[in-house]
Amino acid sequence: MNDLTLPLALVGIISIACQFFAFKIKIPAILPLLIIGIIVGPVAGIIDADAIFGDLLFPIVSLSVAIILFEGALTLKFKDISGHGSMVRNLCTIGTLVTLITVAPVAHYALGIPWELSFLFAALVTVTGPTVIVPMLRTVRPSAKVSNILRWEGIIIDPIGALLAVIVFEYIISTQNVIGNTFLAFAKTVGVGTIIGALSGYLMGLALRYHWIPHYLTNTAVLTIMLGVFAASNLFAHESGLITVTIMGMILTNMRGVDVDDILEFKETLSVLLISGLFILLASRIDLSGIAKVGIPAVVVLLVIMFVSRPLSVVLSSVNAKLNWREIALLSWIAPRGIVAAAVSALFSLKLEAIDYPQAELLVPMVFLVIIVTVVVQSLSSAKVAELLKIRSPEPNGVLMFGGGLFSRLLAKELQDQKIPVCLSDTNWETIKQARMDGIPCYFGNPISEHASRNLDVSLFSKVLVLSPYKQLNPLVTFHFEHELGKGAVLGLNSNESQNRPSHQVSESYTSKLTLFSEDASYGKLIGLVNKGAVIKTTGLSETFTYQDYEKEYEGRCIPLCAITGEGKVKVFTTTKDRKPKADWRIVSLIIAK
Repeated sequence: MNDLTLPLALVGIISIACQFFAFKIKIPAILPLLIIGIIVGPVAGIIDADAIFGDLLFPIVSLSVAIILFEGALTLKFKDISGHGSMVRNLCTIGTLVTLITVAPVAHYALGIPWELSFLFAALVTVTGPTVIVPMLRTVRPSAKVSNILRWEGIIIDPIGALLAVIVFEYIISTQNVIGNTFLAFAKTVGVGTIIGALSGYLMGLALRYHWIPHYLTNTAVLTIMLGVFAASNLFAHESGLITVTIMGMILTNMRGVDVDDILEFKETLSVLLISGLFILLASRIDLSGIAKVGIPAVVVLLVIMFVSRPLSVVLSSVNAKLNWREIALLSWIAPRGIVAAAVSALFSLKLEAIDYPQAELLVPMVFLVIIVTVVVQSLSSAKVAELLKIRSPEPNGVLMFGGGLFSRLLAKELQDQKIPVCLSDTNWETIKQARMDGIPCYFGNPISEHASRNLDVSLFSKVLVLSPYKQLNPLVTFHFEHELGKGAVLGLNSNESQNRPSHQVSESYTSKLTLFSEDASYGKLIGLVNKGAVIKTTGLSETFTYQDYEKEYEGRCIPLCAITGEGKVKVFTTTKDRKPKADWRIVSLIIAK
């Protein structure tokens, strides 16, 4: 018996290396995962997924896809689809149907595949996904309207597109049942999946709402129960489990009084782990000779998806959406396919191959080809397209503050009044609630989580100010956003900790970033000053009232925080850089009460 330990370990090492590489050069991780998977699989023959897992490959992929779809469904809040304009709703409904109707006939006639398989392929390529959209938006910097539309389309269409693909697949499976009635078999699958999913989601929601499950067991319990429900649903109606877990996630996340944030963060971590290894294995099974045989017809299908289907979907979805032609053009160009499309296609391909469905082996290579081409081409060209269309946003000038304490809220409110985009992030609900009552944009949760990467638009910010008391989390936030925004973009408060005790030692590289405002401007001091009546005030400079005059007026009771230039740029005061404000600048300071 061959020892499979080495290939299994190799899959893990390669997948983490791909994730790290994508993180360093700021590209969607799906791209290196797929490319390296193809290299170590069909090209070099180093990894053979079928040899490693044998009969276990199908159940592993099936359970992994169930987890990925459940995690995607947990992000689908009904208020989100109604709160982001008619364009997002239309793209996720009308646009999805347009893609299905336009791509399926081309796939059927160009590739010569059965109608059912062509509709399944078309359903799979309707899905974009935030994991590929968000990194692209940070580079492209489209207008805020276009950015919001693309980001929310990616979040919402993930489970919707997957659900559509599942329904099409169930129809294909039901047509294979020559004994029973096709319609009844199909209706049974969808009906059982919907009923069990809704019932299990509601019961799970009650368990979470009334804390029937101990907190430390919540994440594990939800995962295992979800997988159990998935398996049970498949027993009641063949292949209904994917519909079940999607509906279950949607019901759970939309129930009142049910907090799924911790569950979602756990599932996101698990999904990253599964996706990393899974995609190496799935890509290693791609039959390159199958794609080579298709040749030009595959190119035709790609061109239709990119230059016919997407533009038509956007144009029809934009009716009454109040978008100009430039915004419609950029929306038509940016539509990279993502993780859900690849994962679900691999699962369905395995199932169809198991029943000897004709040409099922083409499904995965075609979907993966669409993913690679759309991600590569659109990643390289979208910034230039946005420039040509003159809707690329200028360099970001917003300020993201980690920490929602009273000082942070006062500073954010003052910057808002000065027309500077701001956002507060905190893991404490009480501080976030107060900030929202003050009308300050907020992100509730860990700003470096996977959820934040999809819902927190970092492209708006040029600076991150770490103003929280969370000494364990502050360094992680600092280094995460420094990678995202560049060196010098993230600054923190001096912690004033004793460096004599080993438990208080921090790295020199981290200490060099703790330079905000002044040498003694710690979190405790700033909170103490505002509690004693200190206020944050903006004062304009002029030729007759210089910065030297300003310092004299507030001598001894002023801590300069930042300056706003005549062009509206924010310049933060630090202990390492000597600012020399000009006549048209505005100075934002903490004025200590007399």
